[in-house]
Parts: sequence; C-alpha cells; structure tokens
Amino acid sequence: MPEINWLAALAAAVSSFAVGGLWYAPALFGKTWQREAGVTDEQIKTGNPVKIFGGALVMCVIAAVVFALFLGPKPGVGFATSAGFAAGLCWVATSFGINYLFERKSTALFLINGGYHTVQFTVIGLVLGLWH
Repeated sequence: MPEINWLAALAAAVSSFAVGGLWYAPALFGKTWQREAGVTDEQIKTGNPVKIFGGALVMCVIAAVVFALFLGPKPGVGFATSAGFAAGLCWVATSFGINYLFERKSTALFLINGGYHTVQFTVIGLVLGLWH
C-alpha cells in the first residue's frame, strides 16, 4: 500500500479550501466570477451551504490525498510546490480551457477558475513538501 501522511494531506486540503474562500470572496474575484458564471445573488442565497461547502471540502481532501500519492512519501518542498503549480496550470486549468472553448465561456471565467486551481495545487504541494 502506498505511504501517505494523512495529517499533511488533510492540512493541504484545508489550506487549499481556505485559499478558495479568499479567491472567490467578493473583495477578490467573487463578483467577477459571479457575473461571468451567470450566478445571481438570488441563486447564491438559495444554495445549500452544507452541500456546497461540505462537498467542496471533500473534493479538496480527495485532490490533496491523490496528489500526495502522486508525489510519494516525503517530497522535497521545491519539487512538491513546482509539481503542484504544473498540475494546477497544465492539467486542471488547461482541462477547464478545453471545456470553456467549446462552451463559449469567457476568458475572465477561465482565468479566475484556472488561476484558483493553479494556486490550489501549488498550495497543496507546498504544504505536502513542508510537512516532514
């Protein structure tokens, strides 16, 4: 069975979830994201926060655990951080980009969402690399 530091993976997940909270806050990209995604204030008010935030946290945990498995035990901080940046930018953001081209979504939405996942995986890699 592959070796994984579960506390490091959980810390990385919570860290990336917190980055998402900041990234999509109204003071940063939240209002632009909302406009570009076509999400109204009314839709935000009627959303189920347990389902939305709980589901997002669970997905952050899955991403961090699988990325920890990908990095292997005790990755160096430089390798883990750069691998996180590359995964976020070159795997996740480009995958969004492909969908967004066909869905005719805006460049602004691509930059916001792709940018978050690039930062998300960079933070996951950083936390996993720092944790020994």
